Amino acid sequence: MRARDLLADFPVVALDSSAIEAARLLADQDLPGLIVVDDAGSPFTILPGTQVLRLAVPAYCQDDPALARVVDEAHADRFLRGLDGLSVRQCLPKEHRELPVARPEATVLELAALMTRTRSPLVAVVEGGRLLGAVTLQALLDRVL
Repeated sequence: MRARDLLADFPVVALDSSAIEAARLLADQDLPGLIVVDDAGSPFTILPGTQVLRLAVPAYCQDDPALARVVDEAHADRFLRGLDGLSVRQCLPKEHRELPVARPEATVLELAALMTRTRSPLVAVVEGGRLLGAVTLQALLDRVL
């Protein structure tokens, strides 16, 4: 089985897309992550859902769970609103990670190794610089288990 056999259409967001709209897309479609594309439509980065959530949670709450406990639910909603007016580009992590991209001919083991190495629940499948779709961890597990 190859990546092309597990391939599915997958929504993308552009670097200049609204960060809040990207977060809503993730939640509304129950996606494992987001593929962020550049101006040419090629994958720029993949943000796992946990990374998108990380954009909305203040660093001090990520660093100290005790601080997260003292914020009540009424105020927790305000953190997500902190993304309003920001683009995806403005919210990207500063460190560059390996981009989980595979060719359509990649094997299941290659896909699994790439997901593991990059800690990504999805792999963008690209041919000739063009995004064909994605293989999700769920699709991979459904086919091999």
